[in-house]
Amino acid sequence: MTAELKIEGGVRVVSMRGLVAAYVALMKPRIIELLLLTTLPVMFLAQDGVPPLGLVVATLVGGSLSAGSANALNCVVDADIDARMRRTRRRPLARDQVSRRDALVFGLMLAVVSTLVLGLLVNWLSAALALAANAFYVVGYTVLLKPRTAQNIVWGGVAGCFPALIGWTAVRGSLGWAPFVLFLVVFFWTPPHFWALAIRYREDYASAGVPMLPSVAPTRTVARQILGYSIVTLLTSLLLWPVAGTGVLYPGVALVLGAVLVSESWQLLRRASTSDELATLRPLRLFHLSNLYLTLLFLTVAVVPFVS
Repeated sequence: MTAELKIEGGVRVVSMRGLVAAYVALMKPRIIELLLLTTLPVMFLAQDGVPPLGLVVATLVGGSLSAGSANALNCVVDADIDARMRRTRRRPLARDQVSRRDALVFGLMLAVVSTLVLGLLVNWLSAALALAANAFYVVGYTVLLKPRTAQNIVWGGVAGCFPALIGWTAVRGSLGWAPFVLFLVVFFWTPPHFWALAIRYREDYASAGVPMLPSVAPTRTVARQILGYSIVTLLTSLLLWPVAGTGVLYPGVALVLGAVLVSESWQLLRRASTSDELATLRPLRLFHLSNLYLTLLFLTVAVVPFVS
């Protein structure tokens, strides 16, 4: 079974399986996984136990569709940039697997469906937060911030903080200080996480004309800012202890994980002080470690109701 896609050079025929895979790729599943990681544990914290299965499924499905919508629309806006960067040149629009018009329709449809799923099956506050995150990521970050400022990911990263709020409101129906603290943890964690990756692909960003900080500032300057944000991430994570009454397990884990994150950020700064070569800098060490940091921290959040 095949499907036809109209592109500038004529008509390209691809398998239906390939077309489905292309649309799934537009949603950026790996990013969705990370967002769900900061949604589900907060639901356990808000419930002070195991939340209802139906509510969990509806929240995760709605959240996945909302994030997939934002990612697909991001691909539409960034199609030309993606085609010029090694890291992104295999994305569906860059390879002409899907037309921009079809990707736009797909992204907007996902936004509508996700809003209805969250609004009807969870609550309208969660739906509104998901829609706000979607709009901020596409318009605030992709359209306005990304091409104009080297601090784009700092403020653009706000969109990725919303799942903590959505997970909480899905259970409680209102906001509170605990999810706001976790919102800030993700906010301060985002620059070290993304800038470590951007150091690896700084030449790509420079050639594409995107003023990502590692492509416009000395690596030592970037590493110094990464260290600063890592320290603030550690300190912010500890605020959940008094705010949510987590018991002693959470602050202990948060302190150890934060110390490891700060230590690796310090090592990156030391390496940047002696060499600017990627082989010496090894920025992906920090990138992968930051993923592990957030995973273990939020898993601990999920465990808190059962040990505190």
